[in-house]
Amino acid sequence: MWKPGTDFTTMRCLTHPPLRRLFGLSLQCVPGGLSQSKSPIISPKWSSLRQSCGARLGLVTATDVVNYWQKVFETNGIPEARESSECIVSFVLGAKTFQSLNSKSLHAPLTAVQQEQIQQLSSKRLERMPVQYVLGEWDFQDLTLKMKPPVFIPRPETEDLVSLIVEEESRKREKNSGLCFPVPVPHPVILEIGCGSGAIALSLLCKLPQSRVIAIDKEEAAVDLTRENAQRLQLQERIHILHHDVSYSSAKQLLVWGPIDFIVSNPPYVFHEDMASLDAEILCYEDLDALDGGDDGMRVIKTILALAPSLLKDSGSVFLEVDPRHPNMVEKWLQAHPNLLLILRAIHKDFCGKPRFLHIQKQSR
Repeated sequence: MWKPGTDFTTMRCLTHPPLRRLFGLSLQCVPGGLSQSKSPIISPKWSSLRQSCGARLGLVTATDVVNYWQKVFETNGIPEARESSECIVSFVLGAKTFQSLNSKSLHAPLTAVQQEQIQQLSSKRLERMPVQYVLGEWDFQDLTLKMKPPVFIPRPETEDLVSLIVEEESRKREKNSGLCFPVPVPHPVILEIGCGSGAIALSLLCKLPQSRVIAIDKEEAAVDLTRENAQRLQLQERIHILHHDVSYSSAKQLLVWGPIDFIVSNPPYVFHEDMASLDAEILCYEDLDALDGGDDGMRVIKTILALAPSLLKDSGSVFLEVDPRHPNMVEKWLQAHPNLLLILRAIHKDFCGKPRFLHIQKQSR
């Protein structure tokens, strides 16, 4: 999931048009968050908009409202003003995107209730609340997930982390089926460390219908939200959700279904010195512990790797999302700890061409 820092604001971005529509997050960092002395300036007045859009009060269309709130957001320095306005209006109208609305929906007068809903949601965006929290839901892979602050918001590049695990599981099964004497391959047991909203865990359950997932997070709010999303998607029977802070002695609690096939994590990996440069939306609303990876960004990564050998089956895999500076650092760390019997099998790039995902495998003894 997107953990913006010095690298993230130049990378993730928002030079990528679809992502500009996805996020109401700034390209410019706001050290220290929002200034408390500045109040949002809402102009022009909402009543003026209604009066200018028709002879009768309230004759306001979706297009009118998007244009209006875009101007208000721009006046108040809200990043991605157009995209934010479109997301809110389309949500109130029951559409996934503003572009998916037909001509009739775009030009039909909005009801008073719809106008009031848009005004309430837009007021939250004026306070720099991320659009995902404003709407209370967001899409990841093919799922619509409930979102609540301060639980970490899933970012689009993390969808590739899910795809890498699905591809590896498919590769293993194809290799087995090609043997002269195929052996029964049990369905995968997956451990996600730091589940947040459940985006990764629940996507894997959908993509791998026979899999089972253990999802853990040290934050109770994240555990509760993952559980809520699992129930909404009717996946609760195949997931075991634990309120647990992973440590070197965690193995016993996590071997719920025996040895693990895959460990997956999008751990805190922002270098501590970069934390002050995060965008105001993140500093004010998201759980910063889900971002701060310590001085070298590897505090949690090292814990996961040290724990992995006691959890994984032989040839089991760890998939991690990391900072682009981490692949070389992780490889050197693994070389300095040969007793772990872990090797860096592959480095995968994200859609911006940055080394972002690591595949680490446990060797057979």
